[in-house]
Amino acid sequence: MNKWLLVLLFTCASTQAAEQAVKEISPGRLLLNEGEMAVGIGPAPAKIERVLIIIHGRLRNAETYRQSAERAAEQAGQSTNTLVIAPQFLNETDVALHPVADSVLRWQGNDWMAGGESTAPFALSSYAALDQIIARLGDRRQFPDVKDVVIAGHSGGAQVVQRYALLNHDQPELKAAGVHVRYVIANPSSYAYLDERRPVAFSHARCPGFNRWKYGLADLPAYAEGQTPAQLKENYVQRDIVYLLGQQDIDPNHPALDKSCEALAQGAYRLARGRSFFDFLKRSHPKELNQQLIEVPGVGHDGDGMFTSPEGQKVLFGQ
Repeated sequence: MNKWLLVLLFTCASTQAAEQAVKEISPGRLLLNEGEMAVGIGPAPAKIERVLIIIHGRLRNAETYRQSAERAAEQAGQSTNTLVIAPQFLNETDVALHPVADSVLRWQGNDWMAGGESTAPFALSSYAALDQIIARLGDRRQFPDVKDVVIAGHSGGAQVVQRYALLNHDQPELKAAGVHVRYVIANPSSYAYLDERRPVAFSHARCPGFNRWKYGLADLPAYAEGQTPAQLKENYVQRDIVYLLGQQDIDPNHPALDKSCEALAQGAYRLARGRSFFDFLKRSHPKELNQQLIEVPGVGHDGDGMFTSPEGQKVLFGQ
């Protein structure tokens, strides 16, 4: 096993979680510059050619997503060359109810979803944490065989991946190493749009936040400092992104669906919102767009169903 994986420190969390906190703290720890990141990590194959970084949603159930990603890799016949990493963005409620060291990073509420900064042990954007994890994968001394990094998320995790793909910083280490990065965005409740156009008519006066971050490019987080909206748009459309949409994710009353006015301006339900966003990208950037939309028949709002489907396996593993 390579040296980077050996910095994982395993703990045992036995305290019962309350309703608002995570049921399980991931056992691994990755050392970042500003503290330790809780993480779930799958078995390391002898030759790691692909790293699949799977992002959990609002429930912060990283181990559930790790297991789903490993199941998808196994079904696709890719377990022998794919390492699964599932970062866990803990919040203050989690660390108050579980025995977690002071050195472990944590955020306030859902701030981590939009790139907010950690509350302890030091201030670190959740997106900057992903930057540090991903940058290490370009280190040929530790990962000599990695060719592809896939960053994927479903539902709330897909919201993170879409917005991270929009704001994230260049990774010169990966480019120099010839590592390709793909983003897989499955069934998010909403998207960060690149301008003020929306597919559904709405009252601007009654929905003044429709173009503010995380729904648009106004009032961007500190992580985006130094990047103009024009630069963000140019970089985003050139990134390899797949929007993976369940054809049955069509419930406008789904309990986890964002029903704010900002989200409703994007469509009534997730499938409609994803189709409209992709149509927006095709109209606004007809030539330079390096992205695709793939629909999964017979699957609704089900992360495991999406990623283990034939369509999901194809976009995750290039099969």
